[in-house]
Amino acid sequence: MPAVLITGAASGIGRAAALQFAQQGWDCLLVDISPAIAELPAHCLAQGAASAQAFALDLTDAQALARLGRQLAALPALDALVNNAGISDSSGRPLAEQAPAQWQRLLRLNLQAPQALFETCLPRLRANARIVNVSSGAGHKAIPWRGLYSPSKAGLIAWSQSLAQRYPQLGVTTLCPGFVRTELVQGLMDAGRLALADAVAKIPLGRLAEPEEMAAALVFLAQPEARVLSGQVLSVDGGSGIYGGSSRCALSTAVPAPLRTPLHLQLQAGSSAVGDDLWSQALQAEEGARSAATGAPCQGLVSTQALEPAGGDVLEAVLNAGQQFAAAHPRDASLVLLLPATAPEGVSAWQHQTALAAARMLVATLACEWATQGLRINALLLSPEQSTGAAVVQLLPLVRFLAGAQAQFVTGQSLDISGTKESHHG
Repeated sequence: MPAVLITGAASGIGRAAALQFAQQGWDCLLVDISPAIAELPAHCLAQGAASAQAFALDLTDAQALARLGRQLAALPALDALVNNAGISDSSGRPLAEQAPAQWQRLLRLNLQAPQALFETCLPRLRANARIVNVSSGAGHKAIPWRGLYSPSKAGLIAWSQSLAQRYPQLGVTTLCPGFVRTELVQGLMDAGRLALADAVAKIPLGRLAEPEEMAAALVFLAQPEARVLSGQVLSVDGGSGIYGGSSRCALSTAVPAPLRTPLHLQLQAGSSAVGDDLWSQALQAEEGARSAATGAPCQGLVSTQALEPAGGDVLEAVLNAGQQFAAAHPRDASLVLLLPATAPEGVSAWQHQTALAAARMLVATLACEWATQGLRINALLLSPEQSTGAAVVQLLPLVRFLAGAQAQFVTGQSLDISGTKESHHG
């Protein structure tokens, strides 16, 4: 069975992830500084883990990491490493007034410990292992009065991307959670120190995420099927990272579907007969291999309309696809758009990059406008080679994840998985 090492596993997102890995039969190696980590292996075994072992240690202690490395030598090789441990700064003191001891501890755990742990685990990583680093939306936007929290998380994102380039055989991704209903957040709300309406004021989907939703993303990113996302950042934030409005977002009255809700995925065909046939065949084969769905499934749509748009106008094709989707699905559905990372024939690279940038912002804008209806939209940028038969089959698990219940807190994201220089640099 596959093996995963998870840090910060004693509580919150880490604990939820450990239990979900266990449900899928993984060998679970669980690391945390809290003595409470000793209780988690029994729960993982009860959930179906092939094996489970706890390690109570301080990740900023070089000697403790060295001992862990020696212990790992006698354990199964790792298929996945999840760097989830981290701390925030709740002192409220401005950085200009902080003593070195205050900010150094945070920096060591949030940024330096993942790098040190990777080096410790490197001899025990399988050739195609996946590395998942948990950053934060704070890595994209500065949050004042939180010390070096935002800088440390920004550094973690950059290190992940560098690691993906240095070790192309590995799959290295970054998860950026949004506002999650952890034990700490729930305690603040129960004590009247945090109002729910204030917490979701900048979250278009109008609610907090549950730890289990972050865990579902971590489990997906640790799968072999997620290697196509190597070097990418997945923001599971309800749209808060793309929201630029000045008005407060409304509280959602919708109840999220259970994470295991079946997905009914359909094709919104474009003008490419070959590409549409490939996706249609892949969807039919995939649906036929699944057992009959029970209960009300999630409604998902994958659109090829913008892959070869009429006249090469990607922006117009995205808008048309969005309008058709919204007309057919008034509530509670998800659209995954496939976008061409490189310019179609007859369109210059700079023209295409201009239209593509506008199209990606359109995806974000539609996500913000649709959120109160429970509608989600995300996009994948593909290379021409990724529209072939074999590539379509390999992309289907990612499309299903984005469209399904496990990604209900993901919206407005445009993920460039093409690996082409043009899509990055024009």
